[in-house]
Amino acid sequence: MNSFLFMLAQTQGDMPVLTGDTTEEAAQTGISFFDLALKGGWIMIPIALLFIFALYIFFERFLVIKQKSKVDPGFMNRIKDYISDNKIDSAINLCEQTKTPVARMIEKGITRLGRPLEDVNAAIENVGNLEIAKMEKGLAFLATISGGAPMIGFLGTVIGMIRAFYDMANAGNNIDVGLLSNGIYTAMVTTVAGLIVGIIAYFAYNFLVARVDKVVHKMESSTMEFLDLLNEPA
Repeated sequence: MNSFLFMLAQTQGDMPVLTGDTTEEAAQTGISFFDLALKGGWIMIPIALLFIFALYIFFERFLVIKQKSKVDPGFMNRIKDYISDNKIDSAINLCEQTKTPVARMIEKGITRLGRPLEDVNAAIENVGNLEIAKMEKGLAFLATISGGAPMIGFLGTVIGMIRAFYDMANAGNNIDVGLLSNGIYTAMVTTVAGLIVGIIAYFAYNFLVARVDKVVHKMESSTMEFLDLLNEPA
């Protein structure tokens, strides 16, 4: 029994004691987000630029589409009243003051009054297509980022693995984890960064497309309402 206690005391004497300073040093071994990004290497620069461009396009397009989606609920009723009272100039002035895609389409239709209905409809559709193109400006680039950022990240993965194998080949028999860590860091960090940027851009693109579709639906609804007004018997 005495020999067992002696061995236990000797073992405890050999074990390291975790002091407050040791615990603090262990907590400081964590890596910050910035340091982790730096380990991705130069491939992180284009990924970061794509992320900045994606954010800019999203917020800029969001504000533009939000502005164009505003429609006065009484706009079409006032247009009907003006046309019924043969106040064409007043209807055109109302469209110019409203400054929305719907108003510009209706204004073009009003300026074509007296022509065949097919000509009026074609003129309205042409203006509508131009308005849709204005709202969708930049969305193609956002879609490109959603697919291109992960591909750049995978390129970083290949570069990182090549670097790891290169270091391994030059090390000979002195291979350790620290030697391969730089290449592995490059491979993993760039993959994660590319996927994150791609996912954000993908959801941002689809969100904006859905907003544009809502505006297009309002434009089509107002167009049909205007054409039905022209088809009404005098």
